[in-house]
Amino acid sequence: MSLLIKNGRIVTAVDDYYADVLVEGEQVVMIGKTLEVESARVIDATGRLVIPGGIDPHTHLEMPFGGTTSADDFETGTRAAAFGGTTTLVDFAIQGKGRSTLEGLETWHAKAEGKAVIDYGFHMIVTDMPDSRLVEMGRLADEGVTSYKLFMAYPGVLYSDDATIFRAMRQAGEDGTLICMHAENGIVIDEIIKTAVQQGKTAPRYHAKTRPTRMEGEGVHRAIAIAEVAGVPVYIVHLSSSDALEEVKRARDRGIHAFAETCPQYLFLDETSYDAPGFEGAKYVMTPALREKWNQDKLWQGLQFGDLHTIATDHCPFCFSGQKELGRTDFSKIPNGAPGVENRMSLLYNGGVVGGRISVNKFVELTSTAAAKMFGMFPRKGTIAVGSDADLVIFNPDRKETISVLNPHTHHMNVDYNTFEGFQVQGFPEVVISRGRVIVEDNAFKGRAGGGSFIKRARYGDLLRSPSSGQFSVR
Repeated sequence: MSLLIKNGRIVTAVDDYYADVLVEGEQVVMIGKTLEVESARVIDATGRLVIPGGIDPHTHLEMPFGGTTSADDFETGTRAAAFGGTTTLVDFAIQGKGRSTLEGLETWHAKAEGKAVIDYGFHMIVTDMPDSRLVEMGRLADEGVTSYKLFMAYPGVLYSDDATIFRAMRQAGEDGTLICMHAENGIVIDEIIKTAVQQGKTAPRYHAKTRPTRMEGEGVHRAIAIAEVAGVPVYIVHLSSSDALEEVKRARDRGIHAFAETCPQYLFLDETSYDAPGFEGAKYVMTPALREKWNQDKLWQGLQFGDLHTIATDHCPFCFSGQKELGRTDFSKIPNGAPGVENRMSLLYNGGVVGGRISVNKFVELTSTAAAKMFGMFPRKGTIAVGSDADLVIFNPDRKETISVLNPHTHHMNVDYNTFEGFQVQGFPEVVISRGRVIVEDNAFKGRAGGGSFIKRARYGDLLRSPSSGQFSVR
């Protein structure tokens, strides 16, 4: 059956107009005024925005970490994402230390297949990369995994030394792929943490105090410098501070292929969250830590001026009960991560568009189009155009909701708290369509486990060579 969306205001990263959209099968096949198709199901979008489905390029579903596993699997996590208006996400597969990255990919395929309700791709977290394994990076790219993540943090767990980082970056550059970096000086941070614990400073508030912004800025500077020498584009994940942003801006001013994402938690929350009564501050233990509030204005400026390119969630949920409580007597034992995959679109519309900080076109760019371009999915994803996947959201710009774990409209994540508890938002996804299938409507889930498909992503280098790709230009 065809699907006809009528009377909507079509908004993409560059367009804003009123028209009807006809979907047949999995794709958009026609856009025009007063379309009529007898066999089509009609959805009236009067008074609504029709926007591309959101793309979240940074999630951690069913991820083992800190002696436990993140609480959302690929079914619950992607269902929650769908309720929030996200129709594609890119999760992080993990290479076991000393093991094959291809084995890690197989493990994550097994986690997702038959569970994901929306489309998904994978980055690969590289934990070691001797010369003998470098060939695997090209094989991963052939399988559609065209970006890799390396950590300067978490010594003894996910940390890579500079030699490993350079080796992997050089190979990624030769393969035409992209490196994602968790950029913090984990070696120095671990020393600061050790001293704090020895002094009895073990409450959640010390998570932020032991991860200074200068150590994020230093990590970003070093990551970009190594990437420049290695000849590879670098994408800084979950950038949280002005110190780190300044390093990205300086690199881009010199013409370096340096990009960065930020997350809603760094735009709307600050370090005072760690002062919540009792152990409640543990809910906000994530890495990087929440920062002083003044950093928020700097991050919004980065989004406005194009030095920050995407807004991801870093969705890595751990329940307060039984998981966060592992660090009740020592903040360094609290599993790092927080939920957010469901609330990103409404938060950004409210804080950005309603708040007068960004245009509605910029909202679409930051929540969908930029990630599609950066990670090799455009124009299949991230826009509304004939031939593109029918990943569409009918978005009510006037609807107001209060985000709460108790609100069945705003919380479907498999976690016992919400990072943005009590936030009032204006702007809400009401109908969500994934490749032509209505999967959320009338506050009800109408999709199915296994309805999502793995997306083989193009290489970054291929996008740069394509004149029609719309890929980012370098200043």
